[in-house]
Amino acid sequence: MQKRCPCGDVMLIKLRTVIYSGKVEIDNVPIYSCPACSRSEVFPEVKPDLTGLIGKLGTEPDKQTYLFNEWNEWADLLVEAYHDRKLSDSEAIRQRTENRINTLLDLYAVAKAAEDEVWIADIHKRLTQLSRKTPTF
Repeated sequence: MQKRCPCGDVMLIKLRTVIYSGKVEIDNVPIYSCPACSRSEVFPEVKPDLTGLIGKLGTEPDKQTYLFNEWNEWADLLVEAYHDRKLSDSEAIRQRTENRINTLLDLYAVAKAAEDEVWIADIHKRLTQLSRKTPTF
């Protein structure tokens, strides 16, 4: 997965650790990085959840580590693709995305039948993350 950098070079997506307030490590954050000018940008589809997590931590967080892929479906899909060595394979990521959405819809039906409002809300949040905007690969 890549995009064009303002400098004209190609930015590649990587999974990075973001340090917040010098104390909190947030691992597996998808970041576009440019090898030419060293510019970095958070993958736009995960930015709202990253800022939401940072907001929950407050201004004086304790020392801790988070796995961002446990907070965001896009990050989780990209971590899976990375482990399968298919992070640069756009078709593999599209297929994973489609499979994840289908799985979440199946789970949603089960949660709805069980009338489990907490589970329903969690699945709804995950589906919303995947439907914000489909990135171009």
